[in-house]
Amino acid sequence: MRIVLFDYGAGNLHSLQKALERPGVTVAVERDPARAVAGDALVLPGVGAFQAATTALGEGRAVMADAIRAGLPTLGICLGMQIMFEASDEGGGAGLGVIAGRCRKFDAARVPQIGWNPLVEAHDPLLDASGLTTPYYANSFVGAPVDPSVVVAWGEHEGDRFPAMVRVGACVGTQFHPEKSSTAGVSFVHAWVREVRDRLEARDARATTAVTAAIAAHLNTEITEDGR
Repeated sequence: MRIVLFDYGAGNLHSLQKALERPGVTVAVERDPARAVAGDALVLPGVGAFQAATTALGEGRAVMADAIRAGLPTLGICLGMQIMFEASDEGGGAGLGVIAGRCRKFDAARVPQIGWNPLVEAHDPLLDASGLTTPYYANSFVGAPVDPSVVVAWGEHEGDRFPAMVRVGACVGTQFHPEKSSTAGVSFVHAWVREVRDRLEARDARATTAVTAAIAAHLNTEITEDGR
């Protein structure tokens, strides 16, 4: 299985790359958004600023957005989750628009939010599998989805409630940094890798079943014609 880590060119991706590495998994770092969607799964890291990241997407924005909408398993972390939205108050540039809505700045005296903060109303298999309840954050902006049903876990910072984790199809976004959230956070990343592998195996099984059914139907047709 090949996972592609999209590089905005904004920082060190070593800790995230290390967390993604598992037996049978190859992790590639790619700066070209069109090439980044050529793997089995895509990771959008949480390093950098919104406008710089969307600038890095360039003309490849539509290619990446289409691939995610078509079912490419994707994990967006912090900034990576934010660029899944349409826009941000942080700066100009269009996001991927995979999630309807825009990102806003915290309504709080202490910004950015840096440190550990417990999840609220969390309900997702990745959180259950990893046991992650109090992740690590480093952010000033948060997503504001048009449809709140995409939120699978919430957080609260100085009374400001925000989406801590979202899920749209095969796309998962976390405002927190799982790779920096101790053992449980790394387990979260590992659980996501397992989820991707399960999706790929299920897809391959469906494809095999379809091919087998097509062959059986063809043979049945030949036998019927021969028996006339």
